[in-house]
Amino acid sequence: MPQLLLELFSEEIPARMQSGAARDLERMATERLKAAGLTWDALTTYAGPRRLTLVIEGLPTATPDRSEELKGPRANAPEQALEGFLRKTGLTREQLTERDGVLFAVIDQKGVETTAVVAETVEHVIRNFPWPKSMRWADATLRWVRPLKRIVCLFDGSIVPFAIADGSPGAGSIVSGDTTEGHRFLGSGQPFAVKDFADYRAKLEQQFVILDVADRKLKILEAARAACHAKGLELVDDDGLLEEVAGLAEWPTPILGDMDPQFLDLPPEVVRLSMKVHQKYFAVRDPKTGKLAPNFIVVANVEATDGGAALAAGNSRVLSARLNDARFFWDEDRKVGFDAWLSKLGGVTFHAKLGTMAERVERIAALAREIAPLVGANPDEAERAARLAKADLASGMVGEFPELQGVMGGYYARAFGEPDAIADAIRDHYKPQGPADTVPTAPLTVAVALADKLDTLAGFFAIDEKPTGSKDPFALRRAALGVIRLVLESDARFSASELSESHRVADILRTDPSARVEEAYFNPFGNGPHAIPMPRWLEPFADRVITYPELKTFKGRLVAEDRRTPGNDVADFIIERLKVSLRDRGLSHDLIDAGSFSGVDDDLVRIVRRVEALDAFLATDDGANLLAGYKRASNILKAEEKKGAVPTGMVQTGLPNQPEAETKLAFAAEAARTAVDAALDAEDFAAAMTALAALRAPVDAFFTDVLVNSDVAAERDNRLKLLGQVRTVMGKVADFGQVAG
Repeated sequence: MPQLLLELFSEEIPARMQSGAARDLERMATERLKAAGLTWDALTTYAGPRRLTLVIEGLPTATPDRSEELKGPRANAPEQALEGFLRKTGLTREQLTERDGVLFAVIDQKGVETTAVVAETVEHVIRNFPWPKSMRWADATLRWVRPLKRIVCLFDGSIVPFAIADGSPGAGSIVSGDTTEGHRFLGSGQPFAVKDFADYRAKLEQQFVILDVADRKLKILEAARAACHAKGLELVDDDGLLEEVAGLAEWPTPILGDMDPQFLDLPPEVVRLSMKVHQKYFAVRDPKTGKLAPNFIVVANVEATDGGAALAAGNSRVLSARLNDARFFWDEDRKVGFDAWLSKLGGVTFHAKLGTMAERVERIAALAREIAPLVGANPDEAERAARLAKADLASGMVGEFPELQGVMGGYYARAFGEPDAIADAIRDHYKPQGPADTVPTAPLTVAVALADKLDTLAGFFAIDEKPTGSKDPFALRRAALGVIRLVLESDARFSASELSESHRVADILRTDPSARVEEAYFNPFGNGPHAIPMPRWLEPFADRVITYPELKTFKGRLVAEDRRTPGNDVADFIIERLKVSLRDRGLSHDLIDAGSFSGVDDDLVRIVRRVEALDAFLATDDGANLLAGYKRASNILKAEEKKGAVPTGMVQTGLPNQPEAETKLAFAAEAARTAVDAALDAEDFAAAMTALAALRAPVDAFFTDVLVNSDVAAERDNRLKLLGQVRTVMGKVADFGQVAG
């Protein structure tokens, strides 16, 4: 089958746009070609500094013939309706077919040559390509990320002829052909013709162009590691930087350079970030010490005749200038201190509706104190760490390198004599910032990190800035997942609603420890009413002042039905993100709903443990068969409930003529209830499932040997009670009615 080769050759494409451009090229070409009725064996795209390439194997030479039937008006419809249908189809009245008084048009379309479809597709792609930023050049109407220079378009070894006109008076067009160019500096400087993809790829490599970004990455890693190994050093891996530099060079050539050792007394994160952000250098470490070495790897786009010595020296001078700036900020910041930075935060707006950064700091500090006992941290230390956590936002170093927020705060805290635990909490309180980020486990850090994320969630939910669809401008989904991971990793035992309740109470007590409780629910941010319902456990104190110790005492008296207060959107949002996280792990939505009792339970750790145990249980024969028995029992009870009240109460045993299977199930259900209660008290969900498994055989035997709807009323009532008991004991463990199957 023929092959299609397309290359769109332009001036330099920004590295950050290349991977997205390759995906967009694949998507747009696929949509247009499939719409035309074409199929193929394989489609691959490539992106590099100056070219986007598409190769499709196994395209047919023409689109298939099509026959389409269109339903028209009734045969006796007004003449105007018939005329409109004839105009739409391009047929005459005699060419229509009548069936059951309705007119139909059968339109036969002959296939068209693939080259015609390809030409139309390429023009559509060029004119509608979704570059994040694009430009026009000269007086052209064409837009591309950078000026488009050439188009290679070959189908089955022949040029697909077309021209993309720029539309400007007197200007030319970009005409498709079979010629491209090699490396800007190392290549021959002359265009060269290609015959197919294999020829194209081979000739590009001869002209010092590596087409595939995966090959460029491999070349960088292998050469960089070899250069380091020769000097007894190790490359510091950085996947993000590798992706970027692979998009900057068509023929990447790593060179080991030297840096002034005096800069190694700077924090290593500063050195690495300065290398990465400003210069696109890889850092290098000494394997003996594990610390940074006074070296770097720069990836050049040329092969220098002197082995890169001059390039290395020049880059070393530039790096020294950058690190001198970093040293200035490091030295000056240590002369200032937290108090001055915190005062500056009063003039920094966090959000127009949520106040300043200083006000946010006060909220986080109060909330961290609330959370600290729940995670085993010292409340005073948690409040202190939270109060200092955002101070480095006003420092010179973080102003230059925003990526170092928190990290620099940790360094400055140590420099100013704060305990290590507080410095660590300041450093790590933003974590986890994504699915690949590590999760802190130190209790003090967990308290501050939770407070930070919960304040973000509660604040933006209070002003109705919730995520919608794919839009999440304030990264609230990430914040919720961060809360979930912190709670699960630290095995912290409190509910999602308790977390959000802590935020509301902490905020009002922060401003006035003797304030009336209702203010915490109707004015949580001190900037207008927010009609948040008050839970019943606080109602006794609504008409008087409640002290902080009283609040802490009575807060522990929450009962299950009060945990999910109406309108508690933050708790609901956290639970929903937990469900998404569990689905991403491969757990089905019905098991998640069953394990969380469809939102009744909102203890995050308990939900996960129960869902995992339920998943393992239902994967066994006992679990699958018992589920079937549960469904059967539940269906019988539901049918009876429609007729009236279902009998409840103690199940009788030893009745005259009582089937053995009924007696055995009664004893098994009671034994299971006792075992399940004990297992649930210990939150041993695996043991609870094991206890349920003992019901499998008695339930199977009961439905085989016993007629539930006996003609004898007493027998029927007793058996309905027994099925109710089975449903109840299973319902203690999970909501099996939510499980599909």
